[in-house]
Amino acid sequence: MKTYNIFISHAWKYTEHYNKVVQWLNEAQSEGKFNWKNYSVPEHDPLIDPNTSSGKTKLKNALDAQIKPASIVIILAGMYAAHSDWIDFEIDTAVSYEKYIIGVKPWGQERIPTKVSNNADIMVGWNKSSVVDAVAAR
Repeated sequence: MKTYNIFISHAWKYTEHYNKVVQWLNEAQSEGKFNWKNYSVPEHDPLIDPNTSSGKTKLKNALDAQIKPASIVIILAGMYAAHSDWIDFEIDTAVSYEKYIIGVKPWGQERIPTKVSNNADIMVGWNKSSVVDAVAAR
């Protein structure tokens, strides 16, 4: 069975969206569709303050270290408006390492941020089968 190293874009404010994607991937693994390793760390590190220049540098270094070994990067497009600087950095980092990017459209939202749609290898809907199928097709 194939194993995927996956980084899931996340923001601490949107933990429930991140957790839902993790749940879907865990269910797919339990169903024998594939194995996966989570290269994202959603919990906030209180030692890193992203509002300071040293904190931004630490967070960028941490994100780079998480994205580099991943084979797939999943971008949750619904968080984009509130966190575009960080998601831009995640997308740019994924592109620089030539990672396969899966963009996930927010539930019920028609408009997708251009940065996400222009860089995603595939855009999928906000549902388990779309996300799991996009991973398994890689």
